[in-house]
Amino acid sequence: MKRLWLWLREFTLTQQLMAIVILVITVFASFLFTFLSPAINSFTTNEMYRMIYSSQTSMVFYLNSKPTAIPDYTITDDSGIIHAIYDTDTQEFMILGSSTLDGLLLDSVRTNLADMAGKTADYSYTAVNKSAGSSMLYTAARLNDGKLLVSFLPSIYETSFKTMLVNNIVNVNVIVAVILFLILMLWVTTLIIPLNQIRNYINRIRKDEPAVLNVSRRDEIGEVADAVRDMEDELQKQNREKQEMIQNISHDLKTPIATIRSYSESIKDGVYPYGTLEKSIDVIIEHADRLDKKVRSLITLNKMGYLQDSCEPGENLEMTAVIDKVLLSLKVIRPEVTFERVLDHDVKFHGDEDSWRIVVENLVDNALRYAKSLIRLELHTGELLVINDGRLIEKDRIGKLFKPYEKGTDGQFGLGLSIVYKIVSIYGYRVEAENLKDSVCFRVFRELTEDEKKEKQKEKKQEERKQLRETKEKHKEDRERQKEVNRVAKQKDSDDKKAAS
Repeated sequence: MKRLWLWLREFTLTQQLMAIVILVITVFASFLFTFLSPAINSFTTNEMYRMIYSSQTSMVFYLNSKPTAIPDYTITDDSGIIHAIYDTDTQEFMILGSSTLDGLLLDSVRTNLADMAGKTADYSYTAVNKSAGSSMLYTAARLNDGKLLVSFLPSIYETSFKTMLVNNIVNVNVIVAVILFLILMLWVTTLIIPLNQIRNYINRIRKDEPAVLNVSRRDEIGEVADAVRDMEDELQKQNREKQEMIQNISHDLKTPIATIRSYSESIKDGVYPYGTLEKSIDVIIEHADRLDKKVRSLITLNKMGYLQDSCEPGENLEMTAVIDKVLLSLKVIRPEVTFERVLDHDVKFHGDEDSWRIVVENLVDNALRYAKSLIRLELHTGELLVINDGRLIEKDRIGKLFKPYEKGTDGQFGLGLSIVYKIVSIYGYRVEAENLKDSVCFRVFRELTEDEKKEKQKEKKQEERKQLRETKEKHKEDRERQKEVNRVAKQKDSDDKKAAS
């Protein structure tokens, strides 16, 4: 079966269409000879007997009403039915009309009619050879005078009727098959033409040649064509951005290298560009750190393309410890920024510690770049939030932040967010950015299970009840304090009145 499937996959659409048509014809022929042919035989036989019954009924009625009359009913009648009266006493036949019947046939009829018990009976006679006459279908009906009316119909009429019926069925099916084939051929043609256009379009793109794809359809092929055009536009855009990024990175790398070179040569010549030897070396170290940071970002981004999820299934990484390590090393960059931590206990993520540390470092570093005075980190089940109070992100840029080579608002090609996107995607998480009322939130999360959702809703209700209790207690304290203030004021007024009197 597998070999047959592999063999069929090598067919073109036209060849597949021909195979389908041949298969349909084969199945129909098998059905015709296996199931339909016996059904046709049974139908034609029943139809022949029905014709005999119809003619015989009228003849029985006529003979019973006029027993002495002999009707002139000949074989030249349109129905081809021959009637004969059989005398059961003399065992003689009287054929009505000018037709003749074979003697072997009549002997067979005598034998069958001798056992006839009811008023009517159906029989058939098959001739041994052509010289013995033709085969017959016949029925016998008992008359009022005790004689039998036997009505014969040569099987040539049955054969003719069956042949006509089979021919009609075959002709209808052939016409239907031809129409179906033409419709399928036309349909396959409408598939092949746009598919060839898409293939030629892709080949021209691969060869970096100008290409236009004119496929206007609303079905799945049209969707594929639209997707291919969108892919080409996106590739061109990424290529332009990549070239621009390479130019900017080259410039960013060139600047610290040139500074390090010039300061080093000046120091070698005994000249201190920044006043003193110590300050000049600090400048060299600063630019070396910048250069190291950019190179490490490029290496990390490239390494993410080969990173795979090789960790044990389940969540086994304590994220609180990872966040603490990151904040310990980064909060000294801008001491004026306040860090708030809202971390649920025992929250674990799936993945490697080094990879998640890179994620947190890049998100916090990005927040440090834009924050005014506050960065808030929240850790909940399956969710990490990094919020800063910097300026809001333009709506048209929110969906592009995590794309590689995307330029930031400060004009730099930051690679940190694209690294974040790759790592969280590998471990089955998602990352998105959103503007809050007066801050920006970067959210790393995964879809919660039903139990986790219920637990989170339960914790939320508990938090709301806690806040409600705290609010009530605060109001109670305010009322008590106000009562005390009123009591003191009232006491003071009373003392003042006593003193005045």
